[in-house]
Amino acid sequence: MKDRKWLGSALLLLTAMIWGTAFVAQRAGVEKIGPASLNASRMALAALFLGLVLLIRKKAGKRHGKPEARTGRQDVKGGIVCGCFLASASMCQQTGLVTTPAGKAGFITAMYIILVPIIAFLLLRRRISARVGLAVAVGAAGMYLLCVGEGFTLTPGDAWVCACAVLFSGHILCCDRFAAKGDPLVISAVQFLTASVICLALALITERTTTWEMLTAAAVPILYCGIMSGGVGYTLQMIAQKFTPPAVAALLMSLESVFAALAGALILGERMTGKELAGCAVIFAAILIVQIPFGNGRRGKHASVGQSAGK
Repeated sequence: MKDRKWLGSALLLLTAMIWGTAFVAQRAGVEKIGPASLNASRMALAALFLGLVLLIRKKAGKRHGKPEARTGRQDVKGGIVCGCFLASASMCQQTGLVTTPAGKAGFITAMYIILVPIIAFLLLRRRISARVGLAVAVGAAGMYLLCVGEGFTLTPGDAWVCACAVLFSGHILCCDRFAAKGDPLVISAVQFLTASVICLALALITERTTTWEMLTAAAVPILYCGIMSGGVGYTLQMIAQKFTPPAVAALLMSLESVFAALAGALILGERMTGKELAGCAVIFAAILIVQIPFGNGRRGKHASVGQSAGK
């Protein structure tokens, strides 16, 4: 049993690394192709990958004599709703990454971990703890250090990524609602397909100058974001969370922001000011306040939801 827990933790750490480095791939890709075209391509690849995973699961089930599970209307409905949120959040994130460094975007996006319980309280009347209230205050201070310049100004890129964090919070709450009663893999495959269609429509309207040469130039970022971040990352998460307590899983997956900063510095040569680095540290402290269990170790429902913004 201990070996399985270690395996689960190792897989989640690998997942966080994949999702964190995906910010670098997105930052590099948007230099070659428009945000909508990039998102449409990577979402389509993720949908294809998860479709193959579902096909393999179906064949494995037949070999073991298990009854074939049918895709319900709720799974499709859940996938479409989640896909709309995913497309909106991803478009904001990708637009912001045109000017915002990958490491910085990773920490801003990670604020969704703190925003989820706030939105759940406002819309769903779920109880909010004093610890979450403290995390919000600490996170707000971190966001100020990281994003707000002189005269309380916010760069357009940072504003887009902030909007993405809010939308990803809505995406997580939708996933929480539908995945609890349905098939998470089916819902995820449908959501990636839905997001791909939405982003493709946006690309056809706003990025008509996209060429095959631009797509091939951005092939590596598209493949990495689509297959590794979207397909492999989500599959690893689903496997790992079978053996890992929600508190540990959420904490390990929140490390994607740290991996994003490290990858941005090592691969893209990004550098942050002392004020921005302090903001990253404060935001990560706020994330830890939300994730680490105290007292009797109980956690709110929001903390056990494992959808990543980096996908």
